[in-house]
Amino acid sequence: MQVKKNPKFDLNRNSGLYFVIGLTIVLFLTWRALEYKTYPKDMETLSMAMAEDDLKEEVPITEAIKTPPPPPPPSAPEVIEVVEDTEEIEETIIESTEISQETVIDAVIAVDDVEVGEEEEEITVPFAVIENVPIFPGCESARNNEERKECFQKKIQEHIIKEFNYPPAALELGIQGKVFVQFLIDSKGNIGSIRMRGPDKNLEKEAHRIVASLPQMTPGKQRGRSVSVPYSIPINFVIQ
Repeated sequence: MQVKKNPKFDLNRNSGLYFVIGLTIVLFLTWRALEYKTYPKDMETLSMAMAEDDLKEEVPITEAIKTPPPPPPPSAPEVIEVVEDTEEIEETIIESTEISQETVIDAVIAVDDVEVGEEEEEITVPFAVIENVPIFPGCESARNNEERKECFQKKIQEHIIKEFNYPPAALELGIQGKVFVQFLIDSKGNIGSIRMRGPDKNLEKEAHRIVASLPQMTPGKQRGRSVSVPYSIPINFVIQ
């Protein structure tokens, strides 16, 4: 005869589920036990605070020192005696050093001893409108002012080409550009007041050297008088 079991009373039916539930509960309790923290109570701090509140500061009792009042000022005498000043004092007279209109100053100056120098005023006339332009050495044979201008400009170009030397520093860096130079030919034919404006200091320095090496010229004239003449020229620095 075979024994039949009721599936409702089978103890092994849900054993896996019970095992998982039990394992979860154990792990949860273990985690809470590891995470549980305790903190010491600040009993000492509390006791110190309470002790400070119980302290009472004893204020020493001081006695006020009574100082006697100052004596009263002496009273003025009833009768005031007036003493006459019998001693004579010599007064010091300070003489004024200022000169009045009545003071006469005798000064004789010989007219021959006075030198009167005439200071000539420097007159500047633009190159485009001057009657007689400055004469560059080699342009003396020009017949009129227009031919002198053409010869002057031609000689300036020749001088720049002859004296031109590209600055090594600017050449190495590949710097090029146009330098505008303005200078003055004074009433004695000398070159001065050189001013430059360009893209680089090395190019400006070379332009100054070229213009400063210009020879002395015959000064320009306006109405028969030697005058100063400004002149401008661009120097183009190009690397080929």
